[in-house]
Amino acid sequence: MAVFTRPRHAFVIAGVLGLALSATACGTGDDKKSDKAGSAECAPYEKYQGNDGKKVSIYASIRDAEADLLERSWAQFTDCTGIEINYEGSGEFEAQLPVRVDGGNAPDIAFVPQPGLVKRFADAGKLKSLGADTKAMAEQNMPADWLKYGTVNGTLYGVPLGANVKSFVWYSPKTFKEKGWEVPTTWEQLITLSDKIADSGMKPWCAGVESGDATGWPATDWIEDVLLRTQTPDVYDQWTTHAIPFNDPRIIDAVDRAGTILKNDKYMNGGFGGVKSITTTSFQEAGVPVTNGKCAMHRQASFYANQFPEGTKVAEDGDAFAFYFPAIDPAKGKPVLGAGEFVVAYADRPEVQAVQTYLASGEYVNSRAKLGNWVTANNKLDIANVASPVDKLSVQILQDKSGVFRFDGSDLMPAAVGAGTFWKGMVDWLNGKATAPVLQGIESSWPK
Repeated sequence: MAVFTRPRHAFVIAGVLGLALSATACGTGDDKKSDKAGSAECAPYEKYQGNDGKKVSIYASIRDAEADLLERSWAQFTDCTGIEINYEGSGEFEAQLPVRVDGGNAPDIAFVPQPGLVKRFADAGKLKSLGADTKAMAEQNMPADWLKYGTVNGTLYGVPLGANVKSFVWYSPKTFKEKGWEVPTTWEQLITLSDKIADSGMKPWCAGVESGDATGWPATDWIEDVLLRTQTPDVYDQWTTHAIPFNDPRIIDAVDRAGTILKNDKYMNGGFGGVKSITTTSFQEAGVPVTNGKCAMHRQASFYANQFPEGTKVAEDGDAFAFYFPAIDPAKGKPVLGAGEFVVAYADRPEVQAVQTYLASGEYVNSRAKLGNWVTANNKLDIANVASPVDKLSVQILQDKSGVFRFDGSDLMPAAVGAGTFWKGMVDWLNGKATAPVLQGIESSWPK
């Protein structure tokens, strides 16, 4: 969806030590490829040789400090291969990419965060299918659940890159320890704990869905997470593709189940007021009361780690940490809701294919992870290279073979619904409108 108020990653500047190590290993970026050819540090890049002096353009929404880390992450690759990567990050990426592509000015490579947009370009014949080496690397390193989101009509076009985990509940380990509360591992335990906390005089939950033009999106994540816990992944897939109506009884059930927490004044909204304060509370502020004793739990993605006040210790023994949003029906497995971006190519020159293959490799994902605050579902990622405790937890969840991963549902739907009526409908619902008419309205808005 074309929205930038909705983070997909937590953005921080990596520590000085990490950057120093990167600079030592990678050089300044000005070194000539010939100076390094045959060196031990260039050995992993032998398979990408033969493209010295060639240029590859990459376009994405990643900007500022994270863009700097991105360019550092492939510095050794460019030094050793002689390929020059020209990166451009834009706050208007999702609006401008279709304009560039349709106008014949496409980048060589783009990092696209919506599977629906990948499908649009593939259906229009704008994307190049993966080269044999890239395809083999992707299939070897990425889970099948992720690859399917970059696949259109049986052809793999997009290789997953970064990722985030949305199935998290933030809490204060210090508060839990002081109060003698245990982290719940089942839905029943979660509700029992919520009742216990409410009875003690504290609101157990806090939430906020205000996000400018994107107001409402955090509530859609709640619905998606609960649906994955009450129905099979197939039902979720049918819902996101409109194979079943948006207001199917199973969807109504999931929304009502989410409402037992979100629309419960006994539970909501710690630090802000009652249920109706959810729609006027910004998503950035919504979880902060976890750290000041006004709220016990806040369901939000891994990227929320950076929204806590400066000085907050985010760790298992700290001021804030996250636990896995518990399953409701153990028979449904261990559902994981998440998001990420996909590397797609609009050109198939050898140097473009070399870069795309490299971005799918273990060398790349570990180079990027060492710079900090980034995770991926790529199974070649060594968790030892992930410093942040919550990022380590995210990687463990993404690499858990018992997990059932599904991509953010609103990112899979047509923008008119996923970034439109679904968001707006959730605001109406939180403000008191009943589930059935809200879902009927969204169903009626689905493009014919």
